[in-house]
Amino acid sequence: MWLLDQMLKRLIRKGKLVVIDHDGKEYAYGEPTAPPLKIRFTDKGAAMHVAKDPRVGAGEAYMDGRMVIEPPHDVRDFVLFVMGNASSAGGIDRKGPVRKALSRVVSRIDQINQRAQASKNVVHHYDLTRQFYELFLDEDRQYTMAYFRDPQNTLERAQVDKKALIASKLRLVPGQSSGMRVLDIGCGWGGLALYLNRHFGCEVLGVSLAPDQVKFAQERAEEAGVADKVKFQLIDYRDVQGQFDRITSVGMIEHVGAPNFGEYFAKTNELLDPDGIMLTHTIGRKGAPGTTDKWTRKYIFPGGYIPAMSELVSALERTGWEVGDIEVLRYHYAYTLAEWYRRATMHRDEIVALYDERLFRMWQFYLAGAEQSFRHGGMVNFHIQSVKRRSALPMTRDYMQQEWARLSALDEAPEWHLERKAAE
Repeated sequence: MWLLDQMLKRLIRKGKLVVIDHDGKEYAYGEPTAPPLKIRFTDKGAAMHVAKDPRVGAGEAYMDGRMVIEPPHDVRDFVLFVMGNASSAGGIDRKGPVRKALSRVVSRIDQINQRAQASKNVVHHYDLTRQFYELFLDEDRQYTMAYFRDPQNTLERAQVDKKALIASKLRLVPGQSSGMRVLDIGCGWGGLALYLNRHFGCEVLGVSLAPDQVKFAQERAEEAGVADKVKFQLIDYRDVQGQFDRITSVGMIEHVGAPNFGEYFAKTNELLDPDGIMLTHTIGRKGAPGTTDKWTRKYIFPGGYIPAMSELVSALERTGWEVGDIEVLRYHYAYTLAEWYRRATMHRDEIVALYDERLFRMWQFYLAGAEQSFRHGGMVNFHIQSVKRRSALPMTRDYMQQEWARLSALDEAPEWHLERKAAE
């Protein structure tokens, strides 16, 4: 406990944290009179496991039941509390130059995503059961940032607004885009592809390396009667052939890896029509390039990396693109993740029945940790609109807002969403 004690004395300044060791001894940190947040270690080695590598150890200790958050608080409260303090204290742990250099090397090696490894990495995260994702996502299974114009909006409303925002930046025109071909790289469960076809009549090809996602998306297209216009393939983006008028990449480039950004943008440049538009939607770092933390690499997104703006723009420049527009979306993912966490926790019993208690706790820790990164840490979202010819875009951004408003007004959340929210 000595090592953890020293770290928490430096770290905790706001609020109060009480740690109960396995032997019942209590340690208090922060403001003496503040309402306490209490955690308890259940075995002799748990405190050391956390202290020697906090970013990995805390998650593993929680997953394995070695660290328990005492009611009325939960792990989200704990993560937001600790990381909120850490952001003021200069970080949760202070790595020396050797450890920093080693972390960068290991992270970069992990990002070398050859075809076989890329497929394996995607399956690791996305090939959980359909029922699992249904328990916390919206009906359309949008597993990326929602767009909360009002923090009080429902998740369903915010996801509709996100799709409208993306569509508005593609400059599709109702009644004039029915012959257009759109490539949706990393298509998820098909929601955006179906949305674009429904509102603009364009033909869409969605590609992914997650077998169940592709299968489910194909089923949705069949059910909607548009399987001849909206198609989904289990294929690496590097193997796609043909020309497309528009390309969307939503939550995909995080899986590409920094060493492969040049290859990615060269391939998409090859696939896009000279007068086309590409919209890249990604989680991004608000500062300089960094590394993927060890816990996330190990348990959640092997091979994943969150890019800095400088890495994306330099890769675009090297591969013949021109940046048409950039938008930085800051707190939207924090609200999205908070709602996913709420819904996942509400369905704890179903998730445990599907898998086990350890996976449920891992997912809780992942969602809470990701939320804090957007509230207190260095994560934001980027929208980068890129073109091959600047004449593909109007002089001003007015068309985006006008089209977003039109689309958003068309898609009010169905009544069942309201009923579900009332029941929850």
